[in-house]
Amino acid sequence: MTPHIRILIIEDNPDIVENMTEFLETKGYLLDFAMDGIGGLHLALTQDYDVIVLDLMLPGMDGITLCQKLRKEADKQTPVIMLTARDTLEDKLLGFDSGADDYLVKPFALKELEARIKVLAKRKPVTDKELLVVADLKMDLGTFRVSRQGKNIDLNNTGISILRLLMEASPNVVSRKEMENSLWGDMPPGSDVLRSHMYTLRKKIDKPFDQAMIETIHGHGFRLKEPGK
Repeated sequence: MTPHIRILIIEDNPDIVENMTEFLETKGYLLDFAMDGIGGLHLALTQDYDVIVLDLMLPGMDGITLCQKLRKEADKQTPVIMLTARDTLEDKLLGFDSGADDYLVKPFALKELEARIKVLAKRKPVTDKELLVVADLKMDLGTFRVSRQGKNIDLNNTGISILRLLMEASPNVVSRKEMENSLWGDMPPGSDVLRSHMYTLRKKIDKPFDQAMIETIHGHGFRLKEPGK
């Protein structure tokens, strides 16, 4: 049986909820449910979950707004998998920018959902009270606060995981394969998903500042460099 992983499912389609429930409960997952965004946000804020499975289109409050409130207003970093029927790159970027960690397009295989849940549940931050510093970019590994030039930067869990890999390796290159294995194990969701996360990370780390730090090494991967080097 699966170790007790507690999941909040926020989904208004009863057939999808029933299918997820039958599949996940038999494997030992602990499930809570909400059929609308307002009820889902209340549970997400007042309870502790390992992973939240969040539908994009919900009554009361849509998934994008819910995720934004969870991250920016409540500073709650529970990993979020967003479910949606939309499959464009723009939709993925919107979801990641709101704070989602993963993105699953309907219809999806329940085994793939479980694999994504397991990866995100394992990725919960471990507090080790260290500070990573590359030039004017800092990450506190106790609180996972990120700042550059003293300005706080809001990142979702996937953004934090990618940035941590880059900061720990800096100035060396982190290959795409190494990054995908670290983030998703043996089931990477596709190159466009990593590209979307890197786009979002650059928008937060580089674009508000005079000099970029994230560099693409074509054919190899990415590296974090000190400005001017």
